[in-house]
Amino acid sequence: MEVLKNQTWLLLFLFCFLILCKANQIDNLNKLLESRRSNNPPWADSWSIEELDDDRNPHYSPVYVGLQDGLMEADKIDALPGQPEGVDFNQYGGYVTVDPKAGKSLFYYFVESPQDSATKPLVLWLNGGPGCSSLGYGAMIELGPFRVNSDGKTLFRNEYAWNNVANVIFLESPAGVGFSYSNNTADYTNSGDKRTAEDSYTFLVNWLERFPQYKTRDFFITGESYAGHYVPQLAYTILSKNKNTNQTVINLKGIAIGNAWIDDENGIKGMYDYFWTRALNSDETNAGINKHCNFANDNLSSTCAQYMVQGARELGIIDIYNIYAPLCKSSALKSSSSAGSVKDYDPCSEIYVNSYLNLAEVQTAFHAKSTNWSSCSRLGWTDSPTTILPTIQQLIASGIRVWIYSGDMDGRVPVTSSRYSINRLNLSVETAWHPWYSSGEVGGYVVGYKGMTFSTVRGAGHMVPTNQPERALTMISAFLQEKLPPSS
Repeated sequence: MEVLKNQTWLLLFLFCFLILCKANQIDNLNKLLESRRSNNPPWADSWSIEELDDDRNPHYSPVYVGLQDGLMEADKIDALPGQPEGVDFNQYGGYVTVDPKAGKSLFYYFVESPQDSATKPLVLWLNGGPGCSSLGYGAMIELGPFRVNSDGKTLFRNEYAWNNVANVIFLESPAGVGFSYSNNTADYTNSGDKRTAEDSYTFLVNWLERFPQYKTRDFFITGESYAGHYVPQLAYTILSKNKNTNQTVINLKGIAIGNAWIDDENGIKGMYDYFWTRALNSDETNAGINKHCNFANDNLSSTCAQYMVQGARELGIIDIYNIYAPLCKSSALKSSSSAGSVKDYDPCSEIYVNSYLNLAEVQTAFHAKSTNWSSCSRLGWTDSPTTILPTIQQLIASGIRVWIYSGDMDGRVPVTSSRYSINRLNLSVETAWHPWYSSGEVGGYVVGYKGMTFSTVRGAGHMVPTNQPERALTMISAFLQEKLPPSS
């Protein structure tokens, strides 16, 4: 039988030419999957977990820690250009060096909580891609304290920002993403999962030296999409390094990942099944894909490929990240703009953010190097396991709180993909599937497994806090408090 060897090249073609591509996020993920199926580079089959099983790694040496005296004060942002009046929290921005020899520094934006910041937990947010910005997406479009108005110059307040319940770090990682950089350009072509985790860990150790008041604070890692790799891998790295007493111990309590890409086979299978359940694909196409496609195999038959192409054509031109959302129909900024509202979804918001973060005065206020900022970067990726489920199993066994949540209108990493992947873990159910509520309405559905919680967010797409900011805040508040979202 004729064989199509690069199944993910086909996916890249399908989603970037037959339906709407949104920025570079779909492109980045599919580009990675395509490379993984090639013979060069050789991909790791799984994330190593041997260190966690040892009482101590005898070959361990402390990571780089630079002098941080005075840098917290230097990083404080007096005000961002165009920010609204009445800002009642501290915000910081700047660089943390993670490799002085290579001149590699990661950029962060940190916002403290307006109330009781001294007692609230510390949360790290990571966007995926790989190669997409946590500042441009997470901070400015999703869960940060501000959103950008349609003039591309001014900001309005997000009343459902996550810094209402936590102190939040947005990290642009790895080097080459957003404002983060390296003086050794080889770092841009040799990125990968392990180096990203190691650099993010080094960032945290140094950041905690810069902000020592947070050293003993409860710490949580959150993110979305390809952060389904970043978040568990960083959590694993922290647990491993915490076994060595000659390095700062990070008080990791839990992780939460939205629409998480955690398993290739189930991710792709779940995507096509979702298309059918949402009436985006025909019965014939779905039956053909289920009969002729084996997504556990790198090699797809030509018959499978034909059904995949047919399925993509049946979708039409939609936003795959939110299948019911309107499309952005104009790339032009508005000359004047009244303050927006987080309750009103604007499909063109990425255009406003790109304009804002490229203003010279904005880059100066953030303490960022002058650069041509972009939401996603092209990086050479050298390692990535096809599944992250073994790492998640290890975190559960280590007592780390694990949540996976899913906006139920995302077609790229849909709820079906998450459910298929979680089912592979064979966890026993402790709290049966039931609705949870936010402001008197069903906010989603939740099931509590032994060691893990899975929650949906009703009416949300890939970027849950963008589409349903209030429900997202209700859910993450419950996660931080170690309880399920309210059931009434």
